[in-house]
Amino acid sequence: MTVRGHWFLSPRTEYTVAVQTASKQMDGDYAVSEWSEIIEFCTADYSKVHLTQLMEKAEAIAGRMLKFSVFYRNQHKEYFDYTQKHHGNVMQPSPKDNSGSHGSPISAKLEGVFFSCNTEFNTGKPPQDSPYGRYRVEIPAEKLFNPNTNLYFGDFYCMYTAYHYVIVVIAPVGSPGDEFCKQRLPQLSLNDNKFLTCTEEDGSLVFHHAQDVILEVIYTDPVDLSWGSVAEIIGHQLMSLSTADAKKDPSCKTCNISVGR
Repeated sequence: MTVRGHWFLSPRTEYTVAVQTASKQMDGDYAVSEWSEIIEFCTADYSKVHLTQLMEKAEAIAGRMLKFSVFYRNQHKEYFDYTQKHHGNVMQPSPKDNSGSHGSPISAKLEGVFFSCNTEFNTGKPPQDSPYGRYRVEIPAEKLFNPNTNLYFGDFYCMYTAYHYVIVVIAPVGSPGDEFCKQRLPQLSLNDNKFLTCTEEDGSLVFHHAQDVILEVIYTDPVDLSWGSVAEIIGHQLMSLSTADAKKDPSCKTCNISVGR
């Protein structure tokens, strides 16, 4: 008698497997074999097919588009002082943390500078509060997002709350970051997608972001602080809203997909 089975494996996970068999004898007893040789393997990251499934789920809840004009990055004063002193006023890319989907191909691999772009509905401006620090650099959107850049979908997740996050990646055309993303992530049209758009109106670039998800934007090249301005926020520092190394809720039906057998 042969019993077959299957296991649902998680992406980007190390597994150790050994097999033992049992054969039923004529007298009703079972002859049990020795354990087989141990096999160790690691499953792969999400493929573009899996990420496209995630993207379609994110599109379903993204909501209408709101206009914005700046990308912003919140940090502590010490971060900006260090950048000015040791990096010639240029924010350097760093590896993305392990927040978001466990199988995301960008976690701990893609390097970039993290930005936000969501605005307050009633003011059209960045929120007064910050999860990451009391100082904020604001960069005009056209400096980072324009026809000389490509846009990619990176991830969709939540952290056991009603808020859902979408990660998008902006990469200058032909840059190392662009080549990395082109091989691993679904590419988005700059002017026609559900998350972040750049369109031309009357000779000027106009920018919109999705209203009903929190966008996390990764720009894959260094960013000069002189492109924008740094100032202290007037709101509160809300560390509880930080997504640093946040784990995705695996039970959420809105932002999880079934990765085959």
